[in-house]
Amino acid sequence: MKKMGIIFGSLIFVLAAVLAVFAVAGVQKSKSLQQEMKRMDRQINKMQKTSESLEEELEALKEAKREEAAGAGQVAGTAEGAQAADAQEADVQEADAQEAPPADQKSNGRKVAIDPGHQGPGADTGGTEPLGPGSEEMKDKFASGTQGVYTGVPEYELTLAVSMQLQEELKNRGYEVIMTREDNNTAVSNVERAQIAAENGAQILVRIHADGSEDNSANGAMTMIPSADNPYVGQLHEESSRLGEEIINAYCQATGIKNNGVRLYDNMTGINWSTVPVTILEMGFMTNQSDDERMQDPEMQKNMVQGIANGIDAYFVTAQ
Repeated sequence: MKKMGIIFGSLIFVLAAVLAVFAVAGVQKSKSLQQEMKRMDRQINKMQKTSESLEEELEALKEAKREEAAGAGQVAGTAEGAQAADAQEADVQEADAQEAPPADQKSNGRKVAIDPGHQGPGADTGGTEPLGPGSEEMKDKFASGTQGVYTGVPEYELTLAVSMQLQEELKNRGYEVIMTREDNNTAVSNVERAQIAAENGAQILVRIHADGSEDNSANGAMTMIPSADNPYVGQLHEESSRLGEEIINAYCQATGIKNNGVRLYDNMTGINWSTVPVTILEMGFMTNQSDDERMQDPEMQKNMVQGIANGIDAYFVTAQ
């Protein structure tokens, strides 16, 4: 019995020892696990921080890109806006240039109608019209005009070329200019030419023509006006005479072309329908070699234009 007690006690001791060993091992394993878990937690925290840092950097890059894109858009928008503003300003300046005289030349308040004589063969030139208001005498609405015998240039081309230059010169001097035609293909009758001047409020009507004769020695320039006895516009004789005189004198002075003076004509429809002082300038003879060739010279045309414009200036100065 005693022996059994000793054996049982020994077994208990051995069991206790084994349990102690397992306990120690469990504690150590537990500590090891706890240490491993702590190490993993630190790694996880480190990875989280790294991830957060990367996300912050990525977001910062995205924000920088957005700001760069927005800035580029604003610059592009600004450039487009500037271009649009420049284009609009250019349109305004062009419109102002067309409607107003140059900056250094204010409007002088005068309005002049310029009538380039005749028209090209492509225009419809049929029909007749009264010689004057209420007249029973009928005349052709259109006349073909003459032609340069030596240059071959038709009158309608010469008159338009000089008239367009005259328009520009008068605008530069502050005049408002009404043109009865600005091309060679539009048919405008003699009555309609006078009506255009009246309807647009012109103060004078200056008709630009060139002369012709069977005698090729005939040369020089003249102006044509209505007489005081004209049954349609006799009341315009005095002012028309002054207008014709100022223009022919200034024209011949500027060009050196022979001055044939002011002459009376009561059979011109374009004169008889006028409601304002009117004159026809015959710039020279297209049937005369000297006149014909000189009138086609560009430098001479500048002088011709200056002379006509000077005569118009003189007319208005003496009218004041």
